[in-house]
Amino acid sequence: MRESGKNEAIAGGGFHHVAMSVCDFEKSVEFYTQGLGMVPCYGWGADGRAEGAADTRALMLDTGAGDYIEIFAGNKRNPAEPAPDGLWMHIALRTTDTAAAYARAMAAGAASHMEPATVSVPGDPPRDFTIAFIKGPDGEIIEFFCNPDL
Repeated sequence: MRESGKNEAIAGGGFHHVAMSVCDFEKSVEFYTQGLGMVPCYGWGADGRAEGAADTRALMLDTGAGDYIEIFAGNKRNPAEPAPDGLWMHIALRTTDTAAAYARAMAAGAASHMEPATVSVPGDPPRDFTIAFIKGPDGEIIEFFCNPDL
C-alpha cells in the first residue's frame, strides 16, 4: 500500500466535501453546528421568503479537519418519508471517542442507526475499529469512526 495522504494523480488531491440537499435548512444547520460542533465557514443564497422565490441558501461547514459538509436548502421531499437510496451509503466522521460523538449526536436529536461497537475487520492486517451510526435530520446516515491507524 502507498503512504496515506499522498495522491499523485490529482495535484493536491484529497477529500474536500460532501454535499446534501435538506428539507429543513435551519434544523440541519443547528444539528451540524450545535449538535456535532461543526463551524460554518462560507454561505450564500437567499432564504426564499419573498412570494414565489426559491430557497437557494447553502452553507459550508468545517468538520474540524479541513473537510466540509455542504448543505443546500430546498429539498421538497417529505422528511417523514424514508430517504431514497442513492450512490452514497453514508459519510464517516473521524473521532477519537466514538461513544461521546454518538451521545452528543443523540442529544442533538439524531436517531440511532447502530450503537457504538468495536468491530474486527479481517483485512490485511486485521484491525479493530470503533464505530457507531446515526441518522441526521433528513435521514442521512453518519458514521463515527475511530481508529488511529487509518
